[in-house]
Amino acid sequence: MTADKFDPELFKTMSFDFDDPEPPHDPGKLIRHLQAYHRDLSEQILECNRQLSRLEVADNDEGKALRQRVADLQFRREEIDADLQTEISAIPASKEGKEHKKGLIRQRHPNRDFFLADLLDYAIKDDGVTMEAPIYTLSTKPDLDIWEWRSKDGNKYVKVTPSVLGRATVKDKDILIYVVSQLIEGLNRGREDAQNRTARFTVHDFLVTTNRGTSGDDYDRLHESFERLRGTSITTDIRTGGERVKEGFGIIDKWKIIERSKTDERMIAVEVTLSEWLYNAVSAFEVLTIHPDYFRLRKPLARRLYELARKHCGHQASWAIGLELLRDKSGSKSSLKEFRRMVRDIETDNSLPEYQLMLSRDDKVTFYVRDTARLVRSINKRPGGV
Repeated sequence: MTADKFDPELFKTMSFDFDDPEPPHDPGKLIRHLQAYHRDLSEQILECNRQLSRLEVADNDEGKALRQRVADLQFRREEIDADLQTEISAIPASKEGKEHKKGLIRQRHPNRDFFLADLLDYAIKDDGVTMEAPIYTLSTKPDLDIWEWRSKDGNKYVKVTPSVLGRATVKDKDILIYVVSQLIEGLNRGREDAQNRTARFTVHDFLVTTNRGTSGDDYDRLHESFERLRGTSITTDIRTGGERVKEGFGIIDKWKIIERSKTDERMIAVEVTLSEWLYNAVSAFEVLTIHPDYFRLRKPLARRLYELARKHCGHQASWAIGLELLRDKSGSKSSLKEFRRMVRDIETDNSLPEYQLMLSRDDKVTFYVRDTARLVRSINKRPGGV
């Protein structure tokens, strides 16, 4: 929603038809149906709070309408929580998650109880700024190069300088997605502790939520991620939370171990302090809900393409971009020929959550939403549509 004023009618266009009198009878389909509804409600709550943060006078009629809308949406989402708990608990536990597509790793923790962790599995958030600017490297090897990016219109600039350990990676970003998700959920619920850019969490919960393993090696890799995030320096003039200044800072200000295991050196609980730049985006609700299967994508480029599709499709049913410009926006250092091959592979995998992509012979990449009803509605609204 781009209008400055609250438009109740527009919210109707954001929702799928979840009040179907005959919902899916298959338990798996019903759970996915409820999860999609939950994400949609979370997105509507987020949009209301985003509009509230922009109001100059919070107690006027518009502000009161928005707060009532949030309360109504929260109540409905709590009902969906209860339904999800009932449906998930009724499914027999399986030993392993299923791997549905080549581009997705298996779901390592298919039967955990997500609802004890502030609903993070169904309301994962990503900040809009780093979804647009390629701050994180796609390389799986240490990236020691300084990276500079400027938007096509020349109005946004980012310079990323790595430490001796290398630039922060797309996988390192999982930490920030997890923390931002917790903070946004806290802000949505009006929790005062969410008005702090330092977040404390248990490492095991993070590993499970982001679909990682829980071995000693996974804890070690997380330690390396903290170091890269702290050591990677950003210089930018991109506005967050209404503030636009050119400054340099680390992706995170600091991190520390709060508790260690009594039997080994594993971290049990940690604290992470976000940069003011990133927290400004969080406090202004400049975030988007992303699909939890984002954490199952194997390839760094697939994760980046999903972010770009989610950012640019918005409430549209499709988004088209030239291959060369897509390479620049993704932050890929590959040649155009190699990048074309990698995009073809992802097209063949067809594993992007919520979207599918098509690469034409003239190097035009188009992302389409997977929701058929939404796609048909969009086509019908176009000139010449049926």
